[in-house]
Amino acid sequence: MVRTKIFSVAILLLAAGALAVVIPAVDLSMGGGMPAALAQDGLEPAGVVKSRTGVAPNRLRYYPGTEPLGADEIRLVALGTGMPLARRSQAATCWLIELGNGDKFLFDIGTGAMANFTAQMIPFDFVTKIFLTHLHTDHWGDLASLWAGGWTAGRTVPLEIWGPSGAREDMGTKYAVEHFLKAYNWDLQTRLANLNSKPGKIIVHEFDYKAENKIVYQENGVTIRSWPAIHAGDGSVSFALYWKGMKIVIGGDTMPNTWYIKYAMDADIAIHEAFMTPELLVKLYNQAPETAIGVGTYVHTSPQAFGKVMSTIKPRHAIAYHFFNEADTLPTMTAAIRETYDGPLTMAEDNLVWNITKDDIRVRTSVPDDEAWSVQGPRKPPKPDRTVPDQLTKWSLEHRWNDIDAVQGDMIKAFKKKYNLKDSKK
Repeated sequence: MVRTKIFSVAILLLAAGALAVVIPAVDLSMGGGMPAALAQDGLEPAGVVKSRTGVAPNRLRYYPGTEPLGADEIRLVALGTGMPLARRSQAATCWLIELGNGDKFLFDIGTGAMANFTAQMIPFDFVTKIFLTHLHTDHWGDLASLWAGGWTAGRTVPLEIWGPSGAREDMGTKYAVEHFLKAYNWDLQTRLANLNSKPGKIIVHEFDYKAENKIVYQENGVTIRSWPAIHAGDGSVSFALYWKGMKIVIGGDTMPNTWYIKYAMDADIAIHEAFMTPELLVKLYNQAPETAIGVGTYVHTSPQAFGKVMSTIKPRHAIAYHFFNEADTLPTMTAAIRETYDGPLTMAEDNLVWNITKDDIRVRTSVPDDEAWSVQGPRKPPKPDRTVPDQLTKWSLEHRWNDIDAVQGDMIKAFKKKYNLKDSKK
């Protein structure tokens, strides 16, 4: 059976003095219409076109790279909201935060998220600061793609990673990144032979995972704090970003804990996992019942527990993530959360966008470009410095087929002349 795409954002719109109302999942792929609650205040899909040569505003869609941020505005983009299992429809955890001062941050870079990031068409030089909540692959598994992909596509500066220590040295972020580079040594050495070395570096800022509400980053009016989370093993953390009097909390993976309850209070946006119910894990995720009950209620946070957390901290807007959001799961997950929470909520899926100001929180879907190229920023791509020798040995090069020289010779000469390149072996 072929499933149509479900617009499953459970958006809660707060009318003045009125109780928030859940907008049910709506199938927009068949042109089925829009709930009345969205067809107010100019939020209908096309708006009003008053001229025969006018343009219909796409008010429920965000087109990356087409909207400037206000000076006091935050844009939050879900680049990954799913689970460790690789899926085309939902990458693993990754959140992009863009600020009106130009700063941009990634919180986690889970498996598959890099494709969603590239589709946002942001120059790689603009997003070089990554904050890791912990070291499960579904939270940092696409670092390789960001590292090598940005390096080969014109990034001019190193990546910087902020991440927690571990209960042992070999469980911390510094150890992980050092051994990441060792694991990718063939990749590293062959690129150093042909690319500029600076963008291939990774700078690690490791901090104590036990520190409560510690400032781990403070620059350009932005403060990011960390506190411990409880997930699978010591060394997981949650973050809160503060800017212009607003507060965005990124919970990472965690069971409900007193730190989150204490430090996530007064959040404008509170992101917290709501894992699939044990029954859904057995039915859809192929887990044994004994595994499902432990994973779903101890290692992770059940939807009922998520709701209790949000009812306690009372954010302006709650975001539930870390479940596969589809027709088979959404009704069950939403109903379970609504057992304990009736406030503003989004059931997360990839490529959702929240525009946040002190006065408003607007939720839309993004229209990513699946064939996006790398976008150049203000700095030109760096020239290669070839800090290591050519990694092709004489043994390999003796088998080079020289018959191609005649067919590509004119092209090479023309290219070198156009860009004023000196003759070299490459």
